[in-house]
Amino acid sequence: MPEHDATADLELLIRAAEAAGELALQYWKHAPKHWDKAGDAGPVSEADLAVNDLLFHMLHKARPDYGWLSEESLDNADRLSCRRLFVVDPIDGTRAFLSNEPGFAHAIAVVEDGEVLAGVVHLPVFEETYAAVRGGPALLNGQPIRNSDPGPIDGSSLLASKVCDIATNWRAEKPAYRRFFRPSLAWRLCLVAEGRFDASLTVRPTWEWDIAAASLIATCAGALVTDRAGGPIRFNTPSAQIDGLLVGAPGLHAQYLAQLRPQTQDSDV
Repeated sequence: MPEHDATADLELLIRAAEAAGELALQYWKHAPKHWDKAGDAGPVSEADLAVNDLLFHMLHKARPDYGWLSEESLDNADRLSCRRLFVVDPIDGTRAFLSNEPGFAHAIAVVEDGEVLAGVVHLPVFEETYAAVRGGPALLNGQPIRNSDPGPIDGSSLLASKVCDIATNWRAEKPAYRRFFRPSLAWRLCLVAEGRFDASLTVRPTWEWDIAAASLIATCAGALVTDRAGGPIRFNTPSAQIDGLLVGAPGLHAQYLAQLRPQTQDSDV
């Protein structure tokens, strides 16, 4: 199979994300049809499916030899034998999208041998595009961004859902962090990469398409990205899930990890 340069892949992802944003904005605030997925898997809309179709045709046409994993496509085990594949969340933050809120994103990555090679997270309403290639800088609209280490866990700003506040998630008392929320998980990681927030945490398994692109962006910005137990993350797994997520500057990451209790059956997003 011909090998494409990672920079060329990133340029393709940026073009695709911008096209996705243009299409999504045609549906945003126009009451798109939507319904709930089976198994309490959340909402999906005609906009999600339209963006998914656009991305598949645009990316597959450019890289027909790459595999495909998307939230809105039927999974195919053939992807497991692909050295490279696209990992896509057509609209990350569908609930926000349907509520006419601006905090939704398009998250697109190229994964090579289980690691992210290139990633883009595009927020069309804000006209913000985060991007990175493995080994390069993290960028926001073409300008380098860098994560910062604020010091102690107490007083740090944490992007997480309110379930993370449950006492059973922590070994002792819940740390005195300041919790904030953003509807798109990919956006949360990018905000940590940018240094606008200090850390991000999920305490239950999360889908690969939610974090693939943003995990590379955060890593290239200097943050440490692991599962909730501090283990390395591999992509294109059979389950397409990661066992929770912890992201932050190395020193702060270590503090959160030391205080987190091991996974329990009662944990939630």
